[in-house]
Amino acid sequence: MTPIIEARGITKRFGEVRALDGIDLVAESGHVTALLGPNGAGKTTFVSAVATLLRPDGGEIHVAGIDACAQPKRVREIIGLAGQYASVEPAMTGTENLRMVARLFGLGRRDARTAAADVLERLGLADAGDRLVRTYSGGMRRRLDLGASLVGRPQLLLLDEPTTGLDPRGRKDLWEAIRNLVADGTDVLLTTQYLEEADQLARHIVIIDHGRVIAAGTPDELKDRAGSNVIEVRPRSAGDLPAVEEALSKIGCEAPYTDMDTQRVSAPVAGGADQLRDVVRLLDERDIEVDDVGLRRPSLDEVFLAVTGKHLEPTDPDSDPQSEPADAA
Repeated sequence: MTPIIEARGITKRFGEVRALDGIDLVAESGHVTALLGPNGAGKTTFVSAVATLLRPDGGEIHVAGIDACAQPKRVREIIGLAGQYASVEPAMTGTENLRMVARLFGLGRRDARTAAADVLERLGLADAGDRLVRTYSGGMRRRLDLGASLVGRPQLLLLDEPTTGLDPRGRKDLWEAIRNLVADGTDVLLTTQYLEEADQLARHIVIIDHGRVIAAGTPDELKDRAGSNVIEVRPRSAGDLPAVEEALSKIGCEAPYTDMDTQRVSAPVAGGADQLRDVVRLLDERDIEVDDVGLRRPSLDEVFLAVTGKHLEPTDPDSDPQSEPADAA
């Protein structure tokens, strides 16, 4: 089967900035492929090249076997694109938004009505179709924006950080909508800074940094590459976090890492259950009460740390001075 995306040696410069530095990427049909990396890594630039919004300086991109540089019009006929922010019109209803976009895709009035109704149903928005979009929640707007990319019935859907700015409930609702689209036969290329999002949705993950692919594989393959189990501890009191770090530093094979958002300390370990018992003993000796302690496989964050030497910290593109040039275009 022809890959839905096949990119070889893609390069792109913006002045002195090398946004893409020889990217090779193959996305097979039938599942979600996630492009994972920090803000400024080149994710949006790559999506823009696939969507024919910009022309690479070098390399080749084929979408469903079509040369995106030589035949951009044919590529645009089979793709849908949803950017980082909802672009729907708040003064119109959800149904009106989708019918308008369907008409722009060239559908007749009757087909536009049918396509809009179908998309609203698929995304769980049928009951809200006659409401003005300004009354929608943020998650509903993002789903409607996703729907606007679907009324043209694309073979490939490009999602550029689709859950940016959503609360946890809105993010999970959008994840479910994406899973349903894939089950219905739509191929998806997803860019994200959220490790959990890639782990939840993607069968194939490509990690990029500074415009280069630094790792690729299934989530399990990437986790195996990290090579170590991880012991994780959440103390009952945040004031005990430094003491937990000190205890794990005696057990782990690398320096412990503290996630202040979740109040958890983690450290890679070479062994397993024996070292977990040692950690429990050290915590008990220090009279540290814990809400949770356990041994688990590496997360994608540990994978990212293993291949880049740093943790992936999601950032707000609006406040990041290093945002990739294509983000601002």
